[in-house]
Amino acid sequence: MTGIGISNKNMEALKVQLICHEGLTFMPKENDAGEVTIGVGRNLSQTGISEAEAEQMLEHDLAELLQNIEKELPVFQLLSEVRKLVLMNIAFSIKIDGLKALKKLLAALCIEDFTLAAQEILHSNRIPGDADRKAELSMMMKAG
Repeated sequence: MTGIGISNKNMEALKVQLICHEGLTFMPKENDAGEVTIGVGRNLSQTGISEAEAEQMLEHDLAELLQNIEKELPVFQLLSEVRKLVLMNIAFSIKIDGLKALKKLLAALCIEDFTLAAQEILHSNRIPGDADRKAELSMMMKAG
């Protein structure tokens, strides 16, 4: 990460100084100029994030989601990998509590009625996205 002509030691000192001056935030916030920033002065509206950063964040979010869903939904362990992916896709959008609120879907999974589970996905108003997304997830749930 060092630039040409700047030692690692001085680059580290600069990072510490910038953290002191800019602050370190883990949630987006408005700075004094009214710009939305995160981290150490990262102006989201001007710079945004890179594709690599977005993918890294997604990997982290999915790992955390998997850990939580395994803990919160015992039926998850009994499902095929494809069906697990369907639940993760849904929970990614509506979070674990939103997924847990889909009582008919979860009940269908508990009795291994995957056709009914697929229908619940297709007709649920709580699952966001267009009809194509729901149709895809529904087919995946049914086929397993």
